[in-house]
Amino acid sequence: MRIGEPAARTGATPRQVRFYEAKGLITSTREPNNYRDYSETTLGRVQQIRELLGAGLSTEVIRAILPCMESPPRDPIVFDGVLPETVTALEAERDRLTERIDILTRNRDAVAAYLGELQQRAR
Repeated sequence: MRIGEPAARTGATPRQVRFYEAKGLITSTREPNNYRDYSETTLGRVQQIRELLGAGLSTEVIRAILPCMESPPRDPIVFDGVLPETVTALEAERDRLTERIDILTRNRDAVAAYLGELQQRAR
């Protein structure tokens, strides 16, 4: 499929799709006319990338963890040469995400409680 289709089907722009490819997060093949051609699997990958970026992860972290997000992994998961700094950075990222999840959960619960009260009073 050409670039417009994965963009439209995932809510991304063609520019974002090209950016993800330039960062090595997705791949395409080239047609004889030099147009990019994306596979169906690109759709899920673009959606994952958008969600991870929305959660605040960098493209570098995303590139490192994407192979772990498929079952079974398609890209080789590289364990050789991983620096202690990388492990420390990933631990910090995990902790930051956990904190953000906790905050979002509290806010969701507060909104749900307020909504429940509103609905109860409306009866």
